[in-house]
Amino acid sequence: MNLGVDIGGIKMKNPVATASGTFGYGREYAGFVDLNRLGAVVVKGTTLLPRPGNPTPRIAETPAGILNSIGLENPGVEAVIERHLPYLARFDVPVIVNIAGDRVEDYVGLAARLDGQPGVAGLEVNISCPNVEKGGLAFGSDPDSAAEVIREVRAATRLPVIAKLSPNVTSIAAVAESVAMAGADAVSLINTLLGMVIDVNARRPLLANVMGGLSGPAVRPVAVRAVWQVFRAVKIPLIGMGGIMCAEDALQFIMAGASAVAVGTASFVNPRAALDVLEGIEAYMRDNNIGDIKDLIGIAHA
Repeated sequence: MNLGVDIGGIKMKNPVATASGTFGYGREYAGFVDLNRLGAVVVKGTTLLPRPGNPTPRIAETPAGILNSIGLENPGVEAVIERHLPYLARFDVPVIVNIAGDRVEDYVGLAARLDGQPGVAGLEVNISCPNVEKGGLAFGSDPDSAAEVIREVRAATRLPVIAKLSPNVTSIAAVAESVAMAGADAVSLINTLLGMVIDVNARRPLLANVMGGLSGPAVRPVAVRAVWQVFRAVKIPLIGMGGIMCAEDALQFIMAGASAVAVGTASFVNPRAALDVLEGIEAYMRDNNIGDIKDLIGIAHA
């Protein structure tokens, strides 16, 4: 069987990646997962300078999912380059760095700094961050501002650029079209849905930051719908994510049009989740005499 896919120039031996923010820098899971078997490792969100993240509590369980308000806690790009990329370079797996910022200039600086770094296969641009120069409106909430970020990042790096799209928009297909025209090599979708939980005993929001991002199986139907719509709107590859717990979930995304998938919240429940998904896809292909994963991409549209 051929499971290899090309995501905007990133050669993946199979279509299963890890989702940013759920797999650390790979080292945290290496005792449970053979990183060499993964299609790609996407590291947690990286900013120019270190960030302590939001105050606690910043995780809340919900039916069929979790809310998180981590606040992009990370050691900053220099520490990622010095401490984490050399470790990941030991493995035969593409490493995609998720980047985030408060201003367009932050994204440009990150792209330029990571350009040419050994072991970095591509950049995933988190455009769900608030733009401080436009009143805190998320870059990805508007097609024009989303395109501006991607256009500037594209100009600053030779690496493949993946735009990570937010579902908290009127039309995710319109945003996808905008970033594709701006030079994105691929899009990943979806990022988390905005939600909140109230502690009825304390009579106040459970999360210290009030609202957080909802992930897990609860969001999967929304994510599959988004992939379906974006597949019809653009010609660049898609990475689907949102509540993938097993191979059947992943296959829904692939059949809706995703060339690859990313496993996220499931890794908190089962550290081997990404490999279990991969092995399940392989079993499905064997059982159905499918020789190439590409034969399944977007097949539900036929």
